[in-house]
Amino acid sequence: MASAHTDPFCRDHLPPRDQWPELTFELPELRYPDQLNAARELLAGPPGERPCVRGSGISWTYAELRHHAAQVAAVLTEDLGLVPGNRVLLRGPNEPWQVACWLGVLLAGGVAVATMPMLRRTELDTISELARPSLALVHHDFLHDVPPDLRTVAYGGDSELTGMIATHDGGFAPVDTAADDVALLAFTSGTTGRPKATMHFHRDVLAIADTFSRHVVQIRPADVVTGTPPIAFTFGLGGLVVFPLRAGASTVLLDRVTPPQLADTVAEEGVTVLFTAPTAYRAILAADKADRLAGVRRLVSAGETLPASVWHAMHDATGLRIIDGIGSTEMLHVFISAADDDIRPGTTGRAVPGYQAAVLDDDGRPVPDGTPGNLAVKGPTGCRYLDGDRQTTYVRHGWNFTGDTYVRDADGYFTYLARSDDMIVSSGYNISGPEVEQALIGHPDVVDCAVVATPDEERGALVTAFVVLREGAAPDAAALQDHVKQTIAPYKYPRLVEFVTELPRTSTGKLQRFVLREKAAERT
Repeated sequence: MASAHTDPFCRDHLPPRDQWPELTFELPELRYPDQLNAARELLAGPPGERPCVRGSGISWTYAELRHHAAQVAAVLTEDLGLVPGNRVLLRGPNEPWQVACWLGVLLAGGVAVATMPMLRRTELDTISELARPSLALVHHDFLHDVPPDLRTVAYGGDSELTGMIATHDGGFAPVDTAADDVALLAFTSGTTGRPKATMHFHRDVLAIADTFSRHVVQIRPADVVTGTPPIAFTFGLGGLVVFPLRAGASTVLLDRVTPPQLADTVAEEGVTVLFTAPTAYRAILAADKADRLAGVRRLVSAGETLPASVWHAMHDATGLRIIDGIGSTEMLHVFISAADDDIRPGTTGRAVPGYQAAVLDDDGRPVPDGTPGNLAVKGPTGCRYLDGDRQTTYVRHGWNFTGDTYVRDADGYFTYLARSDDMIVSSGYNISGPEVEQALIGHPDVVDCAVVATPDEERGALVTAFVVLREGAAPDAAALQDHVKQTIAPYKYPRLVEFVTELPRTSTGKLQRFVLREKAAERT
């Protein structure tokens, strides 16, 4: 394939080809042409007058989104000097201009690096160090904490980008990127405390729509889609941007709504497809707002395990069957799920059409059905870490090892048992225990600490910190929690803090996390 990237950074930092997973394109719809620009394809379908995206007081048709995305692309290339292959950091809430900027980067042949608006300076510094963006497009409310040496253009409202696009007529010709040119760098939470960038091609962006969305969720042109995951998460990018655009549907973007507000918005906006986490469904039920979902035909859940009790409670209240699923940043989106009559509450489902899934031992051999093992997946997308020292840990024997312990039954249904690493999944967020530990250890009163998950019925898990203080320091959980909130994204703070005189360690000094997990589990 003829790459359009004149900046070779991404191709130069792909892992060696023999470390990639096996990629499969068995479905006819997954056989893409050699030259492919995902943004052009996503914007190509519906008539211009069709409603497309709305939120934050903005409502655009498909023609208007095409126009604004092309204007952004023109500003990037003609005014800011972007060349194909340059990375562009994006930072902002879920709203239409974030979508226009993301599409504009891809139209221009750039590589989108979307970041959570809640991230702090230290986290953004790490992302910038790894991705080496040429510039940043940042919502005017989130200019704080952006690395000062990064050329930054504000968007939204009466901002710099607003003035710049006014000089462009929206006639930009999309760059003819290769299907395997990198389109986005998506950052994981990082089990070691340092995030990893996963590299996804233009064809990958379409593949997640042509598998999970097309065959399981089955979004239609008449659908109105909404949800709570940030666009910077691949769950949100797929569900709220890629899937509705690929289907010619419309999307309603929301910024930081509570579950009761979400339910009311669903009713008021005529939403028919909802993407959110199990925590939100549980909260909607607790708030007696389930009746507000009466017009919905598809409820989709991911980000954490969906308890069977929540599935049944929602079904009893609405008659709707929640579509559960598991995906990963490394795979870009959901690869195991089930819908309609295929759903078995309490299981995640079966391999999404286009993907294969198996439960393997550490040597890559299948274990008998009913036996726990490593969840392994392959399909049209797969893990490619940027300069990743964990590439050969995630990819083994041609499979993507997701870091989850699963069991499969004789009918091919997969049931989640546990995470195989130190990732904590709480309220749909992936939170790295070591990252929280690094934040805590930065407090002058903390001499040692460890962070694990405490099982929690409402959130799935609670971030729990065991802390050893310096001699003479007063135990002040609130002060440590505030310190973490100021150091890293606030949602990562430990909701439970327990002060101890020492941490359990082996004779060689290795931390015995299982002892702390058992202690945390005793709370429930």
